[in-house]
Amino acid sequence: MQDNNFYTEKGAIEKIKDGEIKTEFSKATNLIEQSAYHYSLQDRDTPNLYRHLYDYDSIPKVSFNHRFVPINMPDEIWITDTTFRDGQQSTSPFTVEQIVDLYKLLSKLGGEKGIIRQSEFFVYTEKDRRAVEECLSLGLKFPEVTSWIRANEGDFELVKSLGLKETGVLVSCSDYHIYNKMGLTRKKAVDKYIGVIKKILDMGIRPRCHFEDITRADFYGFVVPFAEALARLGDEYGIPVKIRACDTMGYGVTYPGAALPRSVPGIIYGLMHYAGIDSSMLEWHGHNDFYKVVTNASTAWLYGCSGVNCSLLGIGERTGNCPLEAMVVEYASLRGTTDGMNLPVITEIARYFEENIGYEIPPRTPFVGRNFNVTRAGIHADGLLKDEEIYNIFNTSKLLGRPATVAVDSHSGLAGIAHWINSTFRLEKDEVVDKRSPVVAKMKEIVDKEYAEGRNTVMGDNELENILRDVDFDEYERLSHIHLHHKNK
Repeated sequence: MQDNNFYTEKGAIEKIKDGEIKTEFSKATNLIEQSAYHYSLQDRDTPNLYRHLYDYDSIPKVSFNHRFVPINMPDEIWITDTTFRDGQQSTSPFTVEQIVDLYKLLSKLGGEKGIIRQSEFFVYTEKDRRAVEECLSLGLKFPEVTSWIRANEGDFELVKSLGLKETGVLVSCSDYHIYNKMGLTRKKAVDKYIGVIKKILDMGIRPRCHFEDITRADFYGFVVPFAEALARLGDEYGIPVKIRACDTMGYGVTYPGAALPRSVPGIIYGLMHYAGIDSSMLEWHGHNDFYKVVTNASTAWLYGCSGVNCSLLGIGERTGNCPLEAMVVEYASLRGTTDGMNLPVITEIARYFEENIGYEIPPRTPFVGRNFNVTRAGIHADGLLKDEEIYNIFNTSKLLGRPATVAVDSHSGLAGIAHWINSTFRLEKDEVVDKRSPVVAKMKEIVDKEYAEGRNTVMGDNELENILRDVDFDEYERLSHIHLHHKNK
């Protein structure tokens, strides 16, 4: 192994010679471990584009080296939000009022412990800055308001003037970006990045370094030595430097034994074990290009990354970011507790997007789509009527404020109509209408007639209420009073 070059906190090069093996007792594994490997920045004249994986004319390949790293769940894990930064890049811009409303809902969802720890904002326009100022004026402890900026001094001044304590800054790390986009070499990129980050530190602001395109980057030839240089810089200034591992194109995979640069466990383990980055200084940011965004984020948690960066409803570039509501549920699943999070707020957020912003949520989207806990098949409706657990993933009424429902169409049968009545009017215990009730039979006759005459769309709630009113007005009135009573409890 060659002498290893590192950027020190002063930006100079220091050499670490072969054979300097250090050992220390690990509290994580309760074993004596040696850290004999130090990786130098490997500069090169031409980019390494990993053409054996990414030839562009075929589906990207996953290679395996059969190396396994240990699960290492941090003591604390949390969620950070990018709805107002990356999320807004894919939708019509939010108004200041909408940003403030959503920010308050994020705080309410995250609870007093601040499981939703931070939210990042643009600061470029007058509207952006007003949104930041209004959110700060609320005095909420969580989520902390942070920013995202380009690497120029004018942006640093904006962050400072707003009184923000942390900002994200882009430090692209794959050769696709360094060579083909910026026209630099690895060494020139590091020199530029270190200079920018020093200026942020000089202002007393915490830098959060966005390692863009990490799943196509030379992990040991660039990512690790650069991350270690940032850690040393943070030590010099007494201000910790955060690292956000950005799976910009969604190439990350979680398969055991998968090789870098695509291995999510390998990336997190390497940043911790070889670059010495603490869990609390690590954050994962993924995209959903290959349908892996939630699994990749959960795996980052499992292997030592404290923070996962998300957006509400998964909005964001191309296929979107990791849905924040999905990671709220993942948190509860992995920890066995919601830790004070207020899960019914997820339903409030979904309604706000649809009713106040005009955003159309795909109906089959888990947890927030109109149909996520709706069944259409009559045999399934019959099961729901007998025992809701048979066809509902969990108590969605209690946990999300959304009871399981049945869509009534030509296949719903008596059970489907009975379940629609019970869920629509929130009937409980002795109030529940049986599928053999005369009113259900009368409604089914009308529904069946509609479909016999050629209808092919699902019946809406208003339609069904009108049918119920027509076949038995007294029963409709009775059920409406029960519904009103339950709403006012």
